Amino acid sequence: MSVCATRHRFGPFELETAARQLYKNGTKINLRGQPYLILEILLQHAGDIVSREEIRRKVWTCDTFVDFEHGLNTSIKKLRQVLCDSASEPRYIETLPRVGYRFIAPVETPADPQSRKTDGTQLVDPVPLPASKPAMPANDQSLPMLRLRAGWLRIGLVSVLLLLVALVTFRLAGKSAWLIPSRLDAGEANAAVITRPIRSIAVLPLQYLSNDPSQEYFADGMSDELITDLAQLGSLRVISRTSTIQYKGTKKIVPQIGRELGVDALIEGTVERADKRVRIRVQLIECATDRHLWSKSYNEQLGDVLALETRAAHDIVEEIQGRVIALRDDGRAVKAHVINNQAYDFYLKGRYFWNKRSPGAVRKSIALYQQAIELDPQFAASYSGLADAYMILGSDVLPASEARERAQAAADKALELDPNLPEGHATLGLLEFYYNWNWTKAEEEFREAIQLNPSYATAHQWYSGYLTAMGRFREAAQEADLASQLDPLSLAINTGLAAKYYYARQYDRAIEIDSKTLEMEPNFLPAHLALASTYEAEGDREKALREVNAALQLSHQGTPALVELGRCYARWGNAAEAERIIQKLRERSAQEFVSPFEIAEIYASLNDRDQAMHWLEKSYAQRDSRLPFLNVDARFDPVRPDPRFQDLLRRVGLAQ
Repeated sequence: MSVCATRHRFGPFELETAARQLYKNGTKINLRGQPYLILEILLQHAGDIVSREEIRRKVWTCDTFVDFEHGLNTSIKKLRQVLCDSASEPRYIETLPRVGYRFIAPVETPADPQSRKTDGTQLVDPVPLPASKPAMPANDQSLPMLRLRAGWLRIGLVSVLLLLVALVTFRLAGKSAWLIPSRLDAGEANAAVITRPIRSIAVLPLQYLSNDPSQEYFADGMSDELITDLAQLGSLRVISRTSTIQYKGTKKIVPQIGRELGVDALIEGTVERADKRVRIRVQLIECATDRHLWSKSYNEQLGDVLALETRAAHDIVEEIQGRVIALRDDGRAVKAHVINNQAYDFYLKGRYFWNKRSPGAVRKSIALYQQAIELDPQFAASYSGLADAYMILGSDVLPASEARERAQAAADKALELDPNLPEGHATLGLLEFYYNWNWTKAEEEFREAIQLNPSYATAHQWYSGYLTAMGRFREAAQEADLASQLDPLSLAINTGLAAKYYYARQYDRAIEIDSKTLEMEPNFLPAHLALASTYEAEGDREKALREVNAALQLSHQGTPALVELGRCYARWGNAAEAERIIQKLRERSAQEFVSPFEIAEIYASLNDRDQAMHWLEKSYAQRDSRLPFLNVDARFDPVRPDPRFQDLLRRVGLAQ
C-alpha cells in the first residue's frame, strides 16, 4: 500500500486524506483527531502490522505519552464504533495483543480521482463516491440544468443498483460461476468484483506472527493443509507446496509470482497460535491486477484446526466458483476428525522434516509421526506420512523388504481410517508398483488418488513413473507434464520428467530438462546424476565425467555417485577401476546399506553377464524398487539377450 495515496476505499467507506474526511456510501462520517489519524496510518499500511510504538510516534507527542495507553484504547474503540467493527470478529481492524494492529479488509487506492463519468454513472468501483460541492452564487442561471442532471444522476444510480440486484439474483440461481462475490456477511470483509474466471491458484507460505523460529513448522503445516483441502474442492488447479515454499519471505510482487507459477490468483495470510487456540487470516488476490478480492479471519480451538482449514478452503472456493461445496465432486463426504492437540503438533513437525527429503530429516519425521500416532491412533494423516517416509528411504537407505513391510502397514491403516485420503491411495499405488509388482492394482490406486485430488502433483509424478516402466511413454510424458504444471518449481518433479525421456531414449530432451533444473539449483545432486547417466548413454565421455565429479563432490563420495563413476569406467574400457569401485561398495555395505542392484549396474556395463545376474537375483530377493524398470532401462541392454534375464523379467511380471 503506497503511503502517498490520497483516497482509500474499503467496503462502503472511503477516506479522503487531503480533506481528512471519511465517507460511508457517500455520506460524511464524523471522525476527527486521533481515531482519524490511526485509521489513516492503518490504511496506508493495509495488510501489514502497525506496531503500537509506531502509532504512538506518529499520533501522540512526547508531552502526552503518559496518556498513550488509555488514549490508544479509547481511539481504537471509537474507530470500531464508527466502522461498525468488532474486536472479537473484526472485519476491518485486527488486534495483535501487545504488538499492534492491522487493517485486514481489501483496500483500493484509485490513482485517478476522476474514476466516474461526469453524469455519475459508475465505471469501476461499486462504492459510491461523495458528491462534489462547488461554491455557487444563489442567482446562478445553470441551476435548472443542475437539477435536471441530478435527476438523471438518480436514475443512473437506480439503474446501476437494479443491475447489481439482477446479477446477484442471477448468481444465486446458480447461473454464474465468477461474476460477483458469493456473499458478504459480518464475519468477512467486503469482496471486490471478480472480473475474470479463476482456474488456478497458489497458496503462499502463511506467515507465523512470532519471532520464534522453532514454531515455523506450524505455519508451514497450516499452508500444506490448506493446499491439500483446496485441491480436493472443485476443479481448481492448485500449485503444490514444493513450488510455493520458495516464496517464503519473498519480496516479489504478486503479478510476478503469478507469472512464474502460471496461476490466476494467490492466497496469502498469517497464522497465530496462543494457548490452545489458533487464528488464521487469509486473503485472495488476483494476480493480473494485484487486487485483493476477499479476506477472512478464522479463530478456533487447536483441536478443531482441521475443520478450520476445511472451512477456509470452502470459503475460498465459494468466492471463486460462486457456490459452497460441502461434498467432494464425486459426492463422497470429507471425513472429519477432532484431533489431539499435541498429536497434531507432532504431525506438523513430521511434515516439516519430511519435506526436507534428506535421509536424516526423513528419519526424524518417522519418529515424529510415530509420536503423533501414539497420542492419537485415529489420525489417518500421520499413518500416511509415515508410509511416505518409509517409501523415500526404501532401496537407498533401508533394505527394500524392510521399507515395504513398514510402508504397507502404515498405508493400509491410513486408508482404513480414511478411505478417501488421496495421499494414502497414491502411496498404496507406489507400494503395489515398486514392491508388490501388481500392475493392475497399482494403476487403480494411482487413478483413485488423482480422482480424489486432481491437483496432487506427487500422484501424477508416481503414476508417470509407473507408465514409464510399462513402456507407455506418451501417457507417462502427459502425466509428468501435469505434475510439472502443478509443481513447476519442484526440482524432483522436473528431474522425474527428464527421466521419462531418458527411459524413452530421447536423450536430447532429457538433457534439456535436467540442465534447466540445474539452472534453478546448481547443487541439486539427482540432476547431476541423471545428466551423468544420459551423457554416458549418448557416449559423451567428457560431459559424463564432468557430471560424475560434480555428484561425487556434492555427495562426499556417496554411493549413487560412486556407482555412476564405476559405470563410466566400465563403459570406456577401464575394467580395473570399475572393479575397484565394486570392491569399495562391497566394503561399504558392511557399514551401511548398499543395494545389490547398484553393483549389478556396474557388472552389466562391464558386460559380465554372470556377475550381473548374480547381483540382480539378490535384488530380486529383496524386491528392489528399481526392478520394475528393467524392461526400459538401457543400462541392462548388455545382458538383455541372456535367458536368465528374460526369466527374471517373467518373474517380476514384465515378460513381453
